Amino acid sequence: MTTTDAATTLTATDRCDRCGAQAYLRVVMATGSELLFCAHHGRTHSDKLQQVALRIHDESDRIR
Repeated sequence: MTTTDAATTLTATDRCDRCGAQAYLRVVMATGSELLFCAHHGRTHSDKLQQVALRIHDESDRIR
């Protein structure tokens, strides 16, 4: 599931929790906690994230 809420738009200051690169995915867990991922790590972990996430906000289409 993917959401696109303008109020939660990711900026250059949002960093991947895995490697520190710019985040393009915000993953909201059922507990309410959030994880941020760069496009690379978002793709790498997408199968598992789809299983456990409450919401996934994906802005990776902004990459050119």
